[in-house]
Amino acid sequence: GRRGTRYYLEAYGVLIIWAVIAIGFSVARPDTFATLTNLQTILGTQAVLLVLTLGLLVPLTVGEYDLSVASMMSLSSIVVAELSAVHHVNALIASLAVLVLGVIVGLLNSFVVVKIGVSSFITTLGVGTLLGGLSYGISGSVTIGGLPNSLLTFAAHDIFGLPLAFYYGVVLCIIVWYVFQQTPMGRNLVFVGEGREVARLTGLPVARIRTGALVASAVVASFAGLLQAGAVGAADPGGGSSFLLPAFAAAFLGATTVRPGRFNAWGAFIAVYFLVTGITGLELLGYTGWVQDVFYGTALVLAVALGQIASSRASS
Repeated sequence: GRRGTRYYLEAYGVLIIWAVIAIGFSVARPDTFATLTNLQTILGTQAVLLVLTLGLLVPLTVGEYDLSVASMMSLSSIVVAELSAVHHVNALIASLAVLVLGVIVGLLNSFVVVKIGVSSFITTLGVGTLLGGLSYGISGSVTIGGLPNSLLTFAAHDIFGLPLAFYYGVVLCIIVWYVFQQTPMGRNLVFVGEGREVARLTGLPVARIRTGALVASAVVASFAGLLQAGAVGAADPGGGSSFLLPAFAAAFLGATTVRPGRFNAWGAFIAVYFLVTGITGLELLGYTGWVQDVFYGTALVLAVALGQIASSRASS
């Protein structure tokens, strides 16, 4: 019926527009856009953004912002590079140290947010700035190269023309989807996000759930930093900063698709690749440089606006 059609258009609208855009660019630039190489580039280069966005979905679902994820990512790539390339620590140990650092930062965020009661927006903005400063301090404001081969292989080893990082992104997508959709934990995250007081009165450990969510996003962000360092083969102290807005844009745009009104893994997956398809196409048409910021900025505002409209329609 008509409602079914409308639901499908709403749930898969972004997917349909994505297909239309892809066809349009393929017709306009068949020799550059519609190539296997370009597809592999699009899928491969966005893997780190996909991972970062998936981590961000967890606190967003609980109703918390984590603006420190991009700086967490920068810091973790700097720390892994400093340990493994400069101090010759075993790459596996250096990587584990970075994930532990993620746990510590997540606990710091949640202590200030959950225990003291400062808004997550302000807390993570401050902590993110602090982590960014540390990245520049540790690295002496320079890019650190000479990463061990094992790290490069871990992130960039090629399987069917795609780096391992892409496959980690897909696996993480499946994990996040499974947790959100199929487990009591996922339902609890949503429940806390919909109403903290109600969730507390029903006996849910709200403080623990909020803490877990902020720790999860910090750990995933530190994993994204490892991937970024391995994919690039070097660590840039400001390397994560360009990922913050795209991650939020993809998370919110993803919440308008597949399961409209809910932050969801496959929606985020579609959104990440929808956005980069548009950007890549426009760049191949000759609009380079500035187009990325314009595209991501517009997408974030539009996605949140669409989300508002959808939720007010649902409640009316």
